[in-house]
Amino acid sequence: MTNETEKSVSETGFSPEQIDTTRPHPARMYDYYLGGKDNYEADRDAADRILSALPDVGVTARSNRDFMHRAVRTVVGNGIRQIIDIGTGIPTSPNTHEVARQVAPDVRVAYVDNDPIVSTYAGAKLTNSGNAGFVLADIRDPKGILDHPVTRELIDFDQPVALMLLAVLHFVTDEEDAAGIVRTLTERLPAGSYLVLSHGTADFNDNQGFGQVAKVYNEESTASAQWRTGKEISAFFEGFELLEPGLVQLPLWRPDGPVPTAGELTRHMGYGGVAVK
Repeated sequence: MTNETEKSVSETGFSPEQIDTTRPHPARMYDYYLGGKDNYEADRDAADRILSALPDVGVTARSNRDFMHRAVRTVVGNGIRQIIDIGTGIPTSPNTHEVARQVAPDVRVAYVDNDPIVSTYAGAKLTNSGNAGFVLADIRDPKGILDHPVTRELIDFDQPVALMLLAVLHFVTDEEDAAGIVRTLTERLPAGSYLVLSHGTADFNDNQGFGQVAKVYNEESTASAQWRTGKEISAFFEGFELLEPGLVQLPLWRPDGPVPTAGELTRHMGYGGVAVK
């Protein structure tokens, strides 16, 4: 990984010394929920305490991943050929570009994440096939993402774009102006663009563990957590028209297999939706 690491560091201005493996990061914790190995002791310790408080976090992470596959196939099938994937996390195959290119080989993808460790994997797992790039940036700097040289090289804002915000906005609080960030990210997108969004919620499960999960993220990790209701999440789609079936629990968005029973659905603690501008 040395060459890929050196390349990503030189392109982003981050040095290896800036990588902090002693503090849990949501991207690496998510990798652990999915059964990945690209995480550290601090990530595993925090994630294990979250899973003890709310065991279905792992189930939700997997259903979120499945939602991503279906949503990407849908927007690319509808003609999208360029994607901005913010909060991509540790690469887990099939990644966004791999799913997209099963439908159309010419899709371009700009991946964005604020974890320098993600950037060390980008060259080998995300951008090595061409027509894809990685931006080391934080969603809280939306203009920086849109104006980044890698984004500008890959994305033509005169043509429709799919903006993906998967399991990232629940790490942006109202105090950090989550709604304003989404508006900034979407206002430059032309008509015909898509917003693909998923978000954690307590709407479907009254487990008292939600408070403990938020406490772990807020006090120990690199990001704070804020659960939102379906109504609050719907507001992020302002200016867009939701595709059928609307904003729904993750497994219910255009399923390509058996749908969980009503009892099983309580384990899927996230909403997902796709909308067109």
